[in-house]
Amino acid sequence: MDREPVLRRKTAISYKTEEKTVVRGYDLSELAEAGYTFYDAMFVLFQDRIPTEAEADMLRYEMGEFLEHSMSPSAVSAIAVVAGRPALPAAVASAIMTFGGAHGPGAAHGYMMNKAIIRAAEEGKSLEEMGKTLVNEYMDAGLAVMGMGQPQHLDGDPRAEPTHLKHEELGLGGVYLKLQKSIEEHFNGRRKKEGRSYVAVNMIGAGNTALAELGFAPNAAWAIGCVCRGFSCAAHALYTMKKGHAWAASKREPMVQMLDLSMIKYIGPADREVPSQEERQEYARKQKEEGEWKKWAL
Repeated sequence: MDREPVLRRKTAISYKTEEKTVVRGYDLSELAEAGYTFYDAMFVLFQDRIPTEAEADMLRYEMGEFLEHSMSPSAVSAIAVVAGRPALPAAVASAIMTFGGAHGPGAAHGYMMNKAIIRAAEEGKSLEEMGKTLVNEYMDAGLAVMGMGQPQHLDGDPRAEPTHLKHEELGLGGVYLKLQKSIEEHFNGRRKKEGRSYVAVNMIGAGNTALAELGFAPNAAWAIGCVCRGFSCAAHALYTMKKGHAWAASKREPMVQMLDLSMIKYIGPADREVPSQEERQEYARKQKEEGEWKKWAL
């Protein structure tokens, strides 16, 4: 009797032995020993390459900015789910599952940009012209132009424009930044003609543009955003587990609706200045000596 063939699945990502874990051919321990960071490893993992210092700096900046956005759907989901006291990963997974067309990193903006760049080449248009074409087509169809506007930051998402500036400062500007800037210019040019107010780029428009410029595909950029916000949502869930009541209720508190955000009050540290890199060592030393950080540690 003939044996059924063994199904062999293939991967180009990693392998491990008793002595080492290898990602894309690089021993992870050797990368760490050589001074390569989490951000460098992300390039190796998704792109099979070690990034330049500027590229790693841009990814570090982008991931740091995207880490937290307070009471967004993802954070609220983590808080609500962990109130039932499942295992922590269930709360983090529920938070990540809120990402879609209206919240979170998303991949749609990246696909829009890729299609527009290819189309510009096919139609013999400059990226400036394609930005105008794209804006007109979206607005004529009554569609929102992805990457523009943030309903909770009416004067512009405070993270977005600085991301553009960092993108330029690091000398990484290319086709994606050029197209995105054209979209922003023509979007607001048309709004001005229609008597409507200025709308700034949002974090998807700025952040995804930077990630695309770094070589990350739309879904890879989405995954990186999920990783960033996953840490934050885990912190929200952990805080609720350690400091709050299960099901967010107790005999001493009035009955409330579970997702009434007015029940969530910030009681953390007061606003404080971010130390410069030159001040960092001394600042960190004093923090550890004073021990105040322990009050808020999870």
